[in-house]
This record gives sequence, C-alpha cells and structure tokens, in this order.
Amino acid sequence: MSDAQLPLAFGHVPSLAADDFLVAPCNAEAHAWVAAPGRWPGPAGILVGPAGSGKTHLAHLFAHDGGGRLVSAAQLTPESTRPLLESVPVLAVEDCDRAPRDEVALFHLINQGRELGRLLLLTARVPPSAWGVGLPDLRSRLLAMPVASIGAPDDALLAALLVKLFADRQLRVGEEVVYFLLGRMERSFAACARVVERLDHAALAGRRAVTVPLARRILEGESEDGSGTEGP
Repeated sequence: MSDAQLPLAFGHVPSLAADDFLVAPCNAEAHAWVAAPGRWPGPAGILVGPAGSGKTHLAHLFAHDGGGRLVSAAQLTPESTRPLLESVPVLAVEDCDRAPRDEVALFHLINQGRELGRLLLLTARVPPSAWGVGLPDLRSRLLAMPVASIGAPDDALLAALLVKLFADRQLRVGEEVVYFLLGRMERSFAACARVVERLDHAALAGRRAVTVPLARRILEGESEDGSGTEGP
C-alpha cells in the first residue's frame, strides 16, 4: 500500500471566535439569548439544537465571556459539582441529554448553582421533555427552565457553514464545489461536517485538491453505504 493511501489524522481545530459564529434566521434568537444571560428569567437555561448546529460554539462564547468553563455532562459527579461551581462564575455543560449522565450530579449542579448565584447553560440535541430523565425532581427543574432552540438551516447558512468547515481544515475550495454539494447533499448541519471530513480525508489520501469530481464520488459513496441518512 502506498503512502498516498495512508492519510494521517492530524485533526483540526475549528474556530470558536465570536466573529466566526454564523448568525442566520435559524439561530439568531438563540445567539442573542446566549449572549445576554442577564435577561434570562432565572440563573439557568437550556440551548437545544441538532448535531453540528453550533451549540458548542455558543456554549464556548457563553463560558468565555463570563469567565467560566465548558464541561461535558459526562464529567459531572455528585462530589464534583460544588467545587466546580465555586471555581467559576458561569458554567456551560454540554450533551446533557446523552449518556453517560449522572442525574443526581446534574440535580445537585442546578440546585447548587442557584444557591451560589452561578449562571448555568445546558446544551442538548432535544428538549428536556425528551431526555428520558428518571429522577422526578430533576425532571421538574429542567422543564421549568427557559429553552432556546436552533432550527433547521437555510441554503445561505449551509453554504457559509461549508466554507467555514473547509477553512477550519485549511482547505481551499472553489464556489463550484460548495454549490455542487449544496444541491445534492443532505440538508443538515451534521451532513456538512460529515461531507467536509470525508473530502478532507479523500483529498489527503489522494494528494489532490477538493474538486467537483471528488465531491461527486464522496456523495455517491454516502448514498451507496447509507451514511447520508443520519448525522453523527
């Protein structure tokens, strides 16, 4: 097997700067809401949106602007919540709807956050009513929180997102590639991330530029193996 068939996964670092968040009609309300936590009706809120929709970007901005931290719900334990809250004025907690998740820890976090006067932002892919929470007291607190939602993207946002994702990977592509993808791919945030990742991998493996023929091959491959039907 040649070196050209063995791309090395060096990874990439997406830009999470404030100016790089792509504001569009589907996320403008959520963006404004996260940017102004002082206007929330309470000390905690929930940001809901599909995979790849920018929840992590907004949660990062919330934590950064407030001098706090961003953690995963999977990191929380009943013993860790108070020391964590005591160390920061604001806290963003990602993937609160996904396993593994300690419901007792999340319950303590919400109660202790209120007690200590901390601001909390929880993120999830679906509203709290669909989290399958088994702890009644936690469920009641979650259902009482304000929720901001990110909706489905329009064509303009999908095109801009493709350009950003390519730029994050230091890939230069022509407009013809972006509009070819836009007219044929699944229309979702997750699909954008998946297609760009596969194009990056294929371009590196073949030591070639990202072109329309390469994009066509990637999309045809997704259609054949069924991977275009569901996001990560």
